[in-house]
Amino acid sequence: MSARLVVIAPNWLGDAVMALPAVADIRRHFALAHLAIAARPPVAPLFSMVHGVDSVVGLPGGGGFRAVTGVMKDAEQLAAGAFDTAILFPNSFGSAYAISRAGIAERWGYATDLRGTLLTRPVTPPPAAVHQQEYYQALTKSLGIQSGPPYARVTPNRGQARQLLHDIGLDIDEPFVVFAPGAAYGGAKQWLPQRYAELAQLIIGQRGWSVLMVGTKADRAACASIAQLLPQTGTRLNRLIDFCGKSDLPTLAGILSQAHAVVSNDSGAMHLAAAVGTKVVAVFGPTRERHTFPLSAGPEAPAPVVITHDVFCRPCMLRECPIDHRCMTRISAARVHQSL
Repeated sequence: MSARLVVIAPNWLGDAVMALPAVADIRRHFALAHLAIAARPPVAPLFSMVHGVDSVVGLPGGGGFRAVTGVMKDAEQLAAGAFDTAILFPNSFGSAYAISRAGIAERWGYATDLRGTLLTRPVTPPPAAVHQQEYYQALTKSLGIQSGPPYARVTPNRGQARQLLHDIGLDIDEPFVVFAPGAAYGGAKQWLPQRYAELAQLIIGQRGWSVLMVGTKADRAACASIAQLLPQTGTRLNRLIDFCGKSDLPTLAGILSQAHAVVSNDSGAMHLAAAVGTKVVAVFGPTRERHTFPLSAGPEAPAPVVITHDVFCRPCMLRECPIDHRCMTRISAARVHQSL
């Protein structure tokens, strides 16, 4: 039985959230072990909000010409933890090499990327495409760890979030909707700013609620476009608050937990919003929703709503649409509004 176990987390926020059911399984199975999560800096704060995680290890890593140096730094960080067992969620060779170089005796993971010889318990990946949560739980099940329910739960500081929302001018006693209009890996995954502006008009004009826009610094252009389009509709701008690029991950989780609902593209924010127990309306375009739909936070949480418009070319998985982006343009604001 392992005494000090480390789980190497996925590198992206959405994937990290979808790995939480498997993390919960590991926690139950190794009830007496010290459970650490090792993760990249953008993702690491997530696990400080996950029940049952004893410690979080930051992995500096590095890409491009820094990749080799990054792996060595990761190995140093892991070696300092004196772990006896490591479970790998990433499929990369580098992640397996890091835990091997760190001197961790038991190294478990999928035998991908020519790394099988670096693992003490290599596992064959599932033969067919499955939801990412199933992919991670298939690994832990193959390791003899019983699978629990596919719930992903994150517990942020709600009191701190309420104070912040009050400070930025939101009436926290009235419902508000969060927009997360950004998405990594190209514009094809993004619902149109015009549609978000139309939806804001419906929410503010018909319901009298406020709309709060969130995202990373890279999403500021998308949020600015929505704000610029809104005056054309005659909607009061003081009901639209642009908080994009102004929050860290724990703060974002807290904000999302206070919203009536979150409207998002296929993104990390979508998964985080569902994990804090808030209703999510997710707009999917070129990506496969059956592989990455948001997970519920539990049986008492609202079920996420996924909206798509099927056309001959979806899912194309392209970063940019080479034609007219019809999988997204044909999803109306009224349709999303009805799902709130």
